[in-house]
Amino acid sequence: MNYFLTILMLFSPFLTPDDLTVTNNEQKIAVVNRSDFASPFIGKEVIDSDEYQLFLKKIAQDVYVPPVNAQIDKTGKIVSEQIGYMLDKSLFSKKFYEYYYGNEAAELKVPLHPVHPKVDSEILSHIRVQRIGQYVTYFNRRNKQRSHNISLATEAINNHVVFPGETFSFNEVVGKRTRERGYLSAPVIVRGELSEDIGGGICQVSSTLYNAVDHAGLNIVQRYSHSRRVPYVPRGRDATVSWYGPDFVFKNDLNQPILIQAKIYGGSMIVYILSSDAIENEQRKVPGAPVKLPKEIIRNALNL
Repeated sequence: MNYFLTILMLFSPFLTPDDLTVTNNEQKIAVVNRSDFASPFIGKEVIDSDEYQLFLKKIAQDVYVPPVNAQIDKTGKIVSEQIGYMLDKSLFSKKFYEYYYGNEAAELKVPLHPVHPKVDSEILSHIRVQRIGQYVTYFNRRNKQRSHNISLATEAINNHVVFPGETFSFNEVVGKRTRERGYLSAPVIVRGELSEDIGGGICQVSSTLYNAVDHAGLNIVQRYSHSRRVPYVPRGRDATVSWYGPDFVFKNDLNQPILIQAKIYGGSMIVYILSSDAIENEQRKVPGAPVKLPKEIIRNALNL
């Protein structure tokens, strides 16, 4: 090491071995030292920006508490929203610089910003008043894997609120269908042929949602049909989805937010589109789904 740099590091007040303890709600989340961020130059001491940004990112991740939207539980009761919290990066950096360029060891209590949920109880109570669209489809409960996938995807879209001007993407809301997230192998249509894959059955959820949304008069942005007819909706009324392929997307171009309520009742899946009594929409006519279970679904269920 350069002799003069060694002398500087020995006598510079900026490089004393003082530790900084970072706490959040009285809990210790990190202990760092000035030397962890040192980027020394002769006659001057500056913070290594890359090291500091990595540290800042980690602190932000550790303290982040996501907000929780108000929900409607299984009994129909509104469960209140929960405020979240995120790091106040500007104030944190100010306090960190004060520590770094000071002479004493310090404790830094993490400054936080409140993060308010998008959907609170008041909004939810207003947009559950009027049913503007609905649709129901039927499935065979004996096909356990497929029924399980349908239930998971139904739960994912349930209670989702779409504000005026916003778009809803089925793939974004439901997420990737993987074993790690609980999805099972079940029959799917690939290039016109029946086969099995993880997440089989969720296209019934997207198709039910599509018909309910269409019934409500919402703007269909993106919708694709399967390469062969599916048995749970009338011909041409399906909405195929795939994580690496087609998506079902609609836009709320109405004057009020809409609420998606999706439920499983025995062997039926139903989607309601709800809004406030101030909604201005024009419903479309959609054909009902077949009530009788097709033979191919029964056959597939017995083969699984």
